[in-house]
Amino acid sequence: MLKAIIPFYIICFGLYVFFSRQPDYQDGKITTGVIHYLKDSQNKPVAKAIFSIDKMSDTVNAAYPLRHPEEGQQVKIIYETNNPAKAAVYSWWGYWFKWDELLASILIPVVFLYAAKAITANPSAEAVIDEMEINTRLKRKNNN
Repeated sequence: MLKAIIPFYIICFGLYVFFSRQPDYQDGKITTGVIHYLKDSQNKPVAKAIFSIDKMSDTVNAAYPLRHPEEGQQVKIIYETNNPAKAAVYSWWGYWFKWDELLASILIPVVFLYAAKAITANPSAEAVIDEMEINTRLKRKNNN
């Protein structure tokens, strides 16, 4: 059963990732940006990618768990042509694969699996008798 579930999971998750990215990979444009550490409202340095499009400069958050860009590093930025403010750093970790989606896509099916096992593990005596009666009726019907 596991051999059937793993390819199904990979196909479904791959399709979900490919068609759910914002800005859209198919319609988005790619440019380069430079990482600068700017201070946020709590006076902590946060990695921001600064990029320019048609003489207009914009900033996008480049900080992401397990991704540590260096000051002055050049990165690829993907943006929407009609709204460059909706941009993202184009990388495998943070654009294509996000930790929360990856974790949820694994935990939710596992939780449902254990819930289904817990619900069906100890059926009542009436439920077992009903199931046996249905099975015998189906056997009689199929034999005729």
